[in-house]
Amino acid sequence: MKLRARLLALKPTTVSRAFVRLLDEVRIHRWHRRALRSARHLATVSGLKLHLGCGPNHMQGWINIDLYYPDSDLQLDARQPFPFRDNSATQVYSEHFFEHLSYPEEALHVLRESLRVLAPGGLFTVGVPDGEREVITYLRGDEEFVREVWERWHPKWCNTSMHHLNAGFRQGGEHQYTYDFETLDRILSETGFVGIQRRPWNPATDLESRKLSTLYVDARKPHPGPVPH
Repeated sequence: MKLRARLLALKPTTVSRAFVRLLDEVRIHRWHRRALRSARHLATVSGLKLHLGCGPNHMQGWINIDLYYPDSDLQLDARQPFPFRDNSATQVYSEHFFEHLSYPEEALHVLRESLRVLAPGGLFTVGVPDGEREVITYLRGDEEFVREVWERWHPKWCNTSMHHLNAGFRQGGEHQYTYDFETLDRILSETGFVGIQRRPWNPATDLESRKLSTLYVDARKPHPGPVPH
């Protein structure tokens, strides 16, 4: 969009940033409406496997969803209700997507929608940057983490531990929230998930490049009826 490019070329101001955000939201709305039309054939399908925020990691046998990747199966806005019926999915998976949602509004919306579309016993599995390990590295040092994560992925101007901590938490403003296991466990439980636990890196789904820096957590939708003691 020419107007958006012109606004981005200007010296940033509160007004220009607001206009850019407005133009982005208009574009997102258009993409989402188009994706809703494409998703109509899934309205009665069961056994779905949903990959949220897929990026370039397009997985066979999954519905790969990413607002910003035209090559994804659906360019859906995850901040909106999911166009899938209740109990229609066996798995909902994401890796380095959940931290891009604002907390609590957007993040809790995605958790509630995931719980709704999952069948009883269905698996919700998420990978997020490991905020606890970032803090431990800042406080005590972790040579492997510094070498393989901070020095490899962070901007070159990060020359203090605090710069690196900010880069990990914020990623140039793209990251909206930072998680550790305690926090994920709490919000998943409060949403209604059960069987919450850390899991190891899984080569079948998770990217090798994110193995060291990621906290992976599994949770399940409970079966109906009383929970046995």
